[in-house]
Amino acid sequence: MTAQQIIDKRKELWNESHDIEQDKNFRDAVANEIIKDEQLRAEIQNKPELLVEMAFVIVDKEKKTTPFFLNKIQRMFIDKLNKAIADFLDGKRLTLQFLVLKGRQQGFTSFITAYQLACTILRKNFEGFTAADEDGNASTIFQNKAKYTYNLLPDALKPTEKFNNRKQLLFDKLNSSWEVRTVSANMGRSRTINFFHGSEAALWKVLISDIQAGIGEALTKSSIQILESTGNGFNEYKELWDSNKWENCFYEWWHTDEYRNPLGNKEEWFIDFIGKGTKWINKRCKWLLNDIKLDLEQVYWYYNKWNSYVKGEMIKQEYPCTAHEAFLASGSCIFDTEILIARKMFLEKLYADKPYKTGIFNITWNDGERKDYPTAAKWIDKEEGLMTIRVYEEVLEGYPYVIGGDTKGDGTDRFTGTVINNTTGNRAATFFYKGNDSKMYTAQIWALGMHYNKAVTGIEVNFNTYPIELMTDWHYPRQYQREKTDTFTGEVHKKYGWKTDGNTRPLIIEREATIIKEHINKINDVQTIDEMLTFVEDKNGRPDAESGKHDDLLMSDMIAEGVRSQQSRSVTPVYIDNRLYPDEDFDDYRSSGNNYFD
Repeated sequence: MTAQQIIDKRKELWNESHDIEQDKNFRDAVANEIIKDEQLRAEIQNKPELLVEMAFVIVDKEKKTTPFFLNKIQRMFIDKLNKAIADFLDGKRLTLQFLVLKGRQQGFTSFITAYQLACTILRKNFEGFTAADEDGNASTIFQNKAKYTYNLLPDALKPTEKFNNRKQLLFDKLNSSWEVRTVSANMGRSRTINFFHGSEAALWKVLISDIQAGIGEALTKSSIQILESTGNGFNEYKELWDSNKWENCFYEWWHTDEYRNPLGNKEEWFIDFIGKGTKWINKRCKWLLNDIKLDLEQVYWYYNKWNSYVKGEMIKQEYPCTAHEAFLASGSCIFDTEILIARKMFLEKLYADKPYKTGIFNITWNDGERKDYPTAAKWIDKEEGLMTIRVYEEVLEGYPYVIGGDTKGDGTDRFTGTVINNTTGNRAATFFYKGNDSKMYTAQIWALGMHYNKAVTGIEVNFNTYPIELMTDWHYPRQYQREKTDTFTGEVHKKYGWKTDGNTRPLIIEREATIIKEHINKINDVQTIDEMLTFVEDKNGRPDAESGKHDDLLMSDMIAEGVRSQQSRSVTPVYIDNRLYPDEDFDDYRSSGNNYFD
């Protein structure tokens, strides 16, 4: 029999009887089969999780000893891990590093511990290591999740022991071991570790970077490294998650099958509660039911869990619905995170089925050697890179547009631009440039502006006035003009370009907050939303990008919103194919593909 056939038979017998003694007899027979069958041994050595389901037991949430069958989330993770191992062996990836963000009691620590235990039993020269956030949890992992399971294994599967103590299993003939310790900067030194597991890494009292420096030399090149945790605000774990240097793994709470409550005679009341309530929990339950498509019992479970907390906000961290929500520091974000997260999830699903257009403009310059000014621009489809325009709405004839531009400042800032349809408020396109050439940036803004019906452009002048000088030299037809008062004469002068200062900055931030609350469907760029989610109050209470994050796409969006006052909001009728647009049939034109969001 194959390993999977044995697992299926074990499940069948367990579902019939739920008798742990009968299961013990089955596991004894399985152990004997493993000893006899070389092919079966090779199969489980290659995939140790098979041994877990064939012969391991676990204490469930009801404190009952049951067979260790993988739940949905554990299965999702092991499928990801096995694919990564295959890709590593094929040379398609260089590391096996995973960052797991989880809700409460989804079974990651139990499974990863069981997987390491199986490796220790099945493989020679294997060394596994688990670092826990505190000593009590280290003891719990060893006693409850490893030693108890090991002690109930059939004797035929237990290797010769050298140590079986409070924190370590060591099998001398196999030269294999697994150990759990409380996290410390010096742990793991003088070892050769094949598998490293960091439990509740976001709660560690030492820096992850210090742990990496200390244990890094002990890890083999093919080592599996897993850091798993619930969220704990904006800390090093969040920084590692955002860096995408490890493979991020997030599994929503609703993948855990037992997270549901029967409603009984409360079904009618709960449906009415969801539909008519205006509080956060009412809106969240409605979103889970209508947008995420959970069933009513799952949503009722979530409601009851929220209701059980003294501070209901804790549910976002304990049972997050999105990865970002797991890290949220309550009250730190300037904008409404609930609305932003819901919009982000909607857009990600939308773009998975209907990708937006990306590219740049190929600029034609005048014939002079110095290429003094652009004369034409042609769109080129191109994947995202150093310079990218993302198009969400093709230009609509007769419609007025505005463009806000944020120039590159210090550090890792980027040049950015946002195009807004001034009649509808829809964000039509975004643009970013990671380079340092102001002229290249300005040429793309010029091309965008000309393409979008000679849009009114407002480029920020705080750090760099050169783009404004170029747009002026190139006779761009419509630039935003601010008023500047001469301090000596009192005369008011018109100046091109947007100035972000103590007067304009609070206004555009407040206006952006209103747009997010009342017109979130106008915001179409996921990266802009990401910047909105990390636009927080600093230690002095000033709204700014979180340390290490960008706000340049957000700034260009807010500047574009600020520029709108100098552009018409009326549509100019035009003839297209001998028909006047817009007219009563204009919706047909919009839905024909010219507008991304028909």
